[in-house]
Amino acid sequence: MIFEYKLNTPSQGLVDITSELCEAIKESGVNEGICVVFCPHTTAAVTINENADPDVRSDFVAGMDRIFPDMEIFRHREGNSDAHLKSSAVGASEVIIIRKGKPLLGTWQGVYFCEFDGPRTRKFYVKIMKG
Repeated sequence: MIFEYKLNTPSQGLVDITSELCEAIKESGVNEGICVVFCPHTTAAVTINENADPDVRSDFVAGMDRIFPDMEIFRHREGNSDAHLKSSAVGASEVIIIRKGKPLLGTWQGVYFCEFDGPRTRKFYVKIMKG
């Protein structure tokens, strides 16, 4: 079962998509299995990170900007090579175990859509597999 979601993103930042993931699992009726969250964009990504302190999200963006700054040596005409690098480093997907009809996440974990080249209207997919 595949679910498609759309969201409007900021210029850069992490958008909490944990509730959409929980919604997909509930709608699927799967009690035990696997959930894959996939981002079909080359300047965005998906990650699991802390959901208790909102400063973690801004620190994440600041850290990525420090590791992958926009540099004059980049040749990509669109001017967003740093966003492509960030996307590749973080990754396009996450796999989450489903237990008792819920995502098996740690106490402080949430699932985030990472925007590196917005603002944009983006989409992501959630694939639920019984197992």
